[in-house]
Amino acid sequence: MTSLPPHFQPVACDEPGVYRTLLESTKAIPWRIDWATMRFTYIGPQIEALLGWSPASWQSVNDWADRIHEEDRQKTVDFCVAQSQQGVDHEADYRAITRHGEYVWIRDVVHVVRRPDGSVGSLVGFMFDITARKQAEEKILQLQRELEILSYRDSLTGVANRRMFDTVYPAQWAKARDTGHPLSLVIVDIDYFKQYNDHYGHVQGDECLRRVAQVLDTAASHPGHLCARLGGEEFVLLLPGTDAEGARIKAERCRKLLAQEEIPHARSGAGRLVTVSLGVGTIVPGAGDDPGVFLDRIDRRLYQAKSAGRDRLCDAEA
Repeated sequence: MTSLPPHFQPVACDEPGVYRTLLESTKAIPWRIDWATMRFTYIGPQIEALLGWSPASWQSVNDWADRIHEEDRQKTVDFCVAQSQQGVDHEADYRAITRHGEYVWIRDVVHVVRRPDGSVGSLVGFMFDITARKQAEEKILQLQRELEILSYRDSLTGVANRRMFDTVYPAQWAKARDTGHPLSLVIVDIDYFKQYNDHYGHVQGDECLRRVAQVLDTAASHPGHLCARLGGEEFVLLLPGTDAEGARIKAERCRKLLAQEEIPHARSGAGRLVTVSLGVGTIVPGAGDDPGVFLDRIDRRLYQAKSAGRDRLCDAEA
C-alpha cells in the first residue's frame, strides 16, 4: 500500500476540545438544551459579542424567551415548542433583544435529538445573525411600496392618476351601493388649454396643469375624497358620502380657489384668467346602475358646461 506524504497524513480529532474550537470559531452560535429540564447545557461564547448577554446568563428556555422581542415572542415560542414536541427539525426568524435594549434579527436552526426509544432527548442548533439580510429585505419592500405609490401617482401634477381612479371608483361605487350612501363625481376640464399651450409654450403649460391640480386637490381635501388626473387637461373629483348639494358646493369651491390663483390666459375665450368647466353628478347606486354609465353622464354634463360658454358647472342634463 502506498503511504501518504507526511503533510497529507490524517490528523486525529477525537478530543472534544477540537470540536469546541471549531464551533466557537464560526459566526454561527451553537447551543444545546436538555429537553427534560428545559435548560441550556451549552451556548457558544459568540452570543455575548452579538447580544451582550454572557453565556452564563443563558440558564433556561425562559431566558431565551424573555430575550425575544415582545412582538415576536409568543408566536416564536409557540411554534418552536410545537415543532419540538413533534420531533420536527425547524427554523425560526425573530428579533432578539440585546443587553442594551436594541434588537438583532436571529435565525434559529433547530435539530431535535431523539433517544433510542424515539422520545425527544435534547435540542441542538445554531443562531445566525440575519440582521443585514432582513434590513435588505425591508429596503426592497420599501422600494416596492414606493414604486406602487408612484404607479398610482401622476408624475407631472402629483395628484392621483387614471389608474388610481379606475381602482378606487369601482370600490367606492360598491360601498355606496351596499350602504345606500350617495356618491358624487365632478369632472373638470381646463378651458381653452390648447390655446394656452400654443401661446405660453408647453413648459408653462405643464406649470399651469400643476397649479390647477393643486387647487383641485385642495378643494377635494377630505378623508376618502380623491382628486385624479384623467389625462391631458381633464381631472376628476371622486366624492363618496357627498350629496348633490355638497358636490355642487365643492365644484364651486374649485372655481373660486382657481380664480384666486389669477393665472393669466391671454388667449382664453372665457376671460383673461385660466378657468375650468365642470360636470357634476350624484347617485345612490342601485343594483341595476352601472358606474361606467354614470361616469359618461357626468362627462356629458361637462361638455354641456363647455357648450354653454365655459367657466361654469353643469349638474343636470339639458
